[in-house]
Amino acid sequence: MKQILIPTDFSQNAWNAVQYALAYFNNTPCNFYLLHVTLFTNYGANKYSTYASTEVIETIKLKEEKTALKKLVKKIKKLHSNPLHNFHILNAYNFFIDAIKKQINEQYIDLIVMGTKGASGLKDIILGSNTGDLITQVQCPVLVVPEKAVFTVPNEIVFPTDYNIFYPTAILNSITEISKMYKSTIRILHIAKKEEQLTTFQLENKAYLHEFFIDKKHSFHRITNTKVEAGVQCFVESRNINMIVMIAKNINLFQRILFRPTVEEISYHIEIPFLVLHEQNG
Repeated sequence: MKQILIPTDFSQNAWNAVQYALAYFNNTPCNFYLLHVTLFTNYGANKYSTYASTEVIETIKLKEEKTALKKLVKKIKKLHSNPLHNFHILNAYNFFIDAIKKQINEQYIDLIVMGTKGASGLKDIILGSNTGDLITQVQCPVLVVPEKAVFTVPNEIVFPTDYNIFYPTAILNSITEISKMYKSTIRILHIAKKEEQLTTFQLENKAYLHEFFIDKKHSFHRITNTKVEAGVQCFVESRNINMIVMIAKNINLFQRILFRPTVEEISYHIEIPFLVLHEQNG
């Protein structure tokens, strides 16, 4: 049974992430953990502070949020009744990342599903948003669901790579798991500069990927573009891509695809889910 953690702030973006996760795992037995994290530093001048101590405020807020989480579960069950899915509510008074790490360890979480505002939200990552902190600081697979992402069967997933790092088996197994689940075709994409030739090391890594995915539907693609993010956008538009898989270890490529694009240039940030994998996956 899969253990899925879904942080929520009760926003529309968070609800969209819940809906996507339920559809994605529609045929998979899962325990879904809905987590709301409160930072009480945000309540320094709130309606309680004039008469209550920090401890009393904490108790009141946690009770309110627990009630809100229960309402969320009722809403989910009413709209998405599935005997394969169990729901658990969690709320915490903690720093966001610390609360996430605690639940990963206690619940043996396999995947985190996090909603985001899309291009503008991802742009804010460099300023330190929850989503940005999550995908850079937590060693657990994260499925980032943009605001306009609607679940469709991931018939094609794109795996951008520059072939400059060797991917451990555990990471590649996470990609094959998707392929098995939905019989997805893996499109391995290299964005290259004009006249750029692969080094011996890059060619070896490419050959290794071909060997690893030999019994899965996969293909290799090369797009010539000086901007990696524009190359990914071009590829997404030219094919029916339903998911982008990124490896956090490949920092340069990872940052260029996920953090640098502007709203004007890129639409995949608001439509296509990102699965971010870490070296310790598996």
